[in-house]
Parts: sequence; structure tokens; C-alpha cells
Amino acid sequence: MDQDWDVIVVGAGAAGLNAAQMLGRARRRTLVVDAGEQSNRAAPAVHGVLGHDGRTADELYALGRRELATYPSVTVRDGTVTAARATGTPQAPAFTATVDGDEHRSRRLLLAGGTTYVLPDVPGAAELWGTDVFHCPFCHGWEVRDAPLALLAPGGGHLLHDLLLTGWSDDVVVLTDGPATALDDAARATLDAAGVRLEERPIARLRAEGGTLAAVVLADGEELVRRAVLSVHTRRQRSPLAEQLGLELRPDGTILTDGQAMTSLPGVLAAGDAAMSMPSVPNAIAEGSRAGAFASTGLLAEDHGLPFPPH
Repeated sequence: MDQDWDVIVVGAGAAGLNAAQMLGRARRRTLVVDAGEQSNRAAPAVHGVLGHDGRTADELYALGRRELATYPSVTVRDGTVTAARATGTPQAPAFTATVDGDEHRSRRLLLAGGTTYVLPDVPGAAELWGTDVFHCPFCHGWEVRDAPLALLAPGGGHLLHDLLLTGWSDDVVVLTDGPATALDDAARATLDAAGVRLEERPIARLRAEGGTLAAVVLADGEELVRRAVLSVHTRRQRSPLAEQLGLELRPDGTILTDGQAMTSLPGVLAAGDAAMSMPSVPNAIAEGSRAGAFASTGLLAEDHGLPFPPH
């Protein structure tokens, strides 16, 4: 089925739903396509969202979809955008997106499909991801406050990051899984002064009991009892669209955007984890809202032959 839209939003997580809400309130014809692969569905709850602290991700997204149903210009479809191409000009952008075999045309494309987290290769970490192994202490640190914690940072990571967990526990170990080559003598002294233990022995695995982290097992057989692990990670775009469209990326793999959520390709905007260096639900909500508003304002400027952003 071919349809024309003002905006196609890829992804219905926190960023995509909020972008669509702003577009719906602006009465923009909006198609939201969601593959249901949001990273935070693995976590037991969403935190840091005023009025929704402790909800599950599924509950939050279901509420968002119900709210979008009140805006007749917004259509939400479960599916996957497998391809997208630019068909317009920088002055009048246009796009064709393939959604499960159907082609849809739009004037703007808003990417909010998130990123995939790539963890260090430590057996047991993937199985505990989202619960006792997490990436954001502000999102999940409160629930394990005052417990024995660890930071998994092969090579030693970044000193400020190594100190993060001290805000939630006095019993913190930095696991470097081998020599801490990234830490010089001054960094080691800072960690020592903060009461953070540096453990440079290789890690064999994370041991769980009943689905809960019990201990970090070192290669020599010794076990370190830990309640949770903050893990360094890398990220990659979950959707292939950024690569297909030739968008410029930051060194951390996120999509480069300007102050109006616009990417390096005119007419393509990005929001949420796909374009944020500090991923979290509240940040994604804010970025999605901003991207939706700027997408609508950019269309208005185009219709009247005005520059956008304004000079």
C-alpha cells in the first residue's frame, strides 16, 4: 500500500512515541513503525521518569500508544522499516521507506530505532543484562544501593566512570579483566583514596543463583561476592537506515545531530538512543519531543519558502 505522510517515525520507544505525539498535536500526517526491540524491555522497571517511576517499559509504551490513538493524524504500525532512500532535494526533501514490503512516501524521516548494546565478552554478563548487569547507575543504582558492587571495565576504562558507583555504595570493585593499562599511577591513587578496589585478575564468568548475580568468578577460582555490575559497553545502530542513508555518526556510533535534531542529510532527524551519547528514558522523551516539534516547524518553513533553522 502506498501512502503519503508528512513524517515517518522509525521506532516507538520513548523517543519515537514522544516525537509522534508532538507531530499529532501539530496535526501532521505521521506513520510510526515499530519493531518492538527497545533495549530497556530487558529491565524490570523504568526509573527517572517523573510520574512513571517504577513502571515497566511495556506499561509505559502501552500508555504512550493509547495516548497517540487520540490523534487522528497518527498511525502506529508494528513492523520493520527495512530500507529507506532519499528521493527529493535538499530544499524539498522526500523519502521512500519500505515497511515489510510496502513502500511509503514522506517529506521527513525521523529515526528513533535505538541502539544495540555490546557488552564485554564475559560469560554470564549477557544473561544478566538489564537486571544485575546494567549500563546506567542513575537508572538502576538506587535499587542496589549500599550493596557490594562492581564496575566491569576491561583495561581500566575512564577514571571518572570508574568512580561512578561510589555514589551508591562504599564497597566498589573495578574489574579490569587483566592489566589496567588505561590507568596511570595518579588514577590508581585516586581510586585508592576513594576506597575503590582495583581487581586486575582475569574474569572467568559471572555466577548467578536463581537468576540473580551471586559472585564474580575470577580465572584463579576465587569468587568476589557482588550484588550488581555496572558494565562499560559499545553501541551500534539497531536499524541499518543510518548506514543506508549515509548519515554521519559520532565516534560512539550514535547519529550526529544538530540543535534541531537534524542529521547530516536534509530532511532526516534522529532522536533517542540512536542519537544520544547518554541514553536513558527521560533523555529520550525530551529528545523525541524536541525532534517532533522541529520536524513540524521545518515543514512549515518549507511550505512558506523560509529558511530553517531561522538565521
